[in-house]
Amino acid sequence: MLNDLICQKREELNKSIEEGRDYSVIYKISVELDELIAEYYRDSGNIKSNKTKQKSVVYI
Repeated sequence: MLNDLICQKREELNKSIEEGRDYSVIYKISVELDELIAEYYRDSGNIKSNKTKQKSVVYI
């Protein structure tokens, strides 16, 4: 279902760009699409937690 929403929002964004709609409208749709994509990755477990330890790099 989320995948369908992403496809619909992508189509809406592409159509808005093709029609030359106002930048603010295109930007709003783009942000909505980004949020859906982020939700998709969170749900699928493909984004690691921010609490993941970072490796230290030592330069000699």
